[in-house]
Amino acid sequence: MDVKVLGSGCANCRNTIALIEQVARYKGVAITLGKVQEMRDIVGYGVMRTPGVVIDGKVVHAGGVPTRERVESWLMA
Repeated sequence: MDVKVLGSGCANCRNTIALIEQVARYKGVAITLGKVQEMRDIVGYGVMRTPGVVIDGKVVHAGGVPTRERVESWLMA
């Protein structure tokens, strides 16, 4: 599963990355986690509020740190 976190590297972006890593480890889901920090690349995904999360090329979240339950639902799909 390819996961990208879109954002400038702010606290919310770092917290989102940490949460996704924790949930993936807990659930035993293998992910490839990347960061997209260039604004033109972020906007290219259609995301205007960060952090954004893209899973396998599809934007699943934008704006604010997602809940643990939401991250779990992404990784179980």
